[in-house]
Amino acid sequence: MIALLPMYDRPELQPANDAFWQAIRAELGRGPEHLSRDLDLWQAWRAPDLLLAQTCGLPYRARLYGDVELVGTPDYGLPGCPEGHYNSVVVAPADRKGARLAEFAGSRFAYNDPVSQSGWAAAMMRMRSEDILPGELVETGSHQASAVAVAEGRADFATLDALTYQMLCDYEPDLMAQLCELERTEPTPALPFITALGEDAAAILAAMQQALETLPEEHRARLHLRKIVPLTPSDYLAIPTPPGPTLVMDRLARGR
Repeated sequence: MIALLPMYDRPELQPANDAFWQAIRAELGRGPEHLSRDLDLWQAWRAPDLLLAQTCGLPYRARLYGDVELVGTPDYGLPGCPEGHYNSVVVAPADRKGARLAEFAGSRFAYNDPVSQSGWAAAMMRMRSEDILPGELVETGSHQASAVAVAEGRADFATLDALTYQMLCDYEPDLMAQLCELERTEPTPALPFITALGEDAAAILAAMQQALETLPEEHRARLHLRKIVPLTPSDYLAIPTPPGPTLVMDRLARGR
């Protein structure tokens, strides 16, 4: 069987994620001995022997819904977010502090992945509300790389997952000192835990909740994990999905 917790697994957090998995495994009484860290994410998320994984809200609603079971949703206690929700932090170079998002119309936007709720979809919906578009798209591969692209001047602004933003502030303060926070997007359901079709999602959720109760406070604090709550597929499916980068660039080429 496969278990992986890849979404917030910085080297500093791997001992905490490992401890969390061992506690879940003990509650379930089954599962792989160790978390996987070398698998292709899409293959792992769709694997028939997937016991537990964390994915992103956009992949879940756009590509995985119907092929996996939703287990539950983490609550990270993020500022301005309801229980079980998160949002994105719009960042720019430090010398742009106080600027309005509308001032970045036609600028270079860095995004981690075209199938990312926090790095792409939330940004596009926020820009839509201002009736603006970026002038150039810079795909980076990760939120950390998007932050670096803005800090190094290869992009003008980016949106970072709010928990990743906090972790970058915690572990890479020199990088974050080169950036400023402009604003935060509207909250959406946080990154869901999933399992393969046919698995007992309710039993896995109960095991995760009990494991979290027994997890040492040091690990809970590093993971920022307060609760795991039972959101529904409808909570995710209700979130609008904007066009992807290819369609956005086509629109830019046509002059909007």
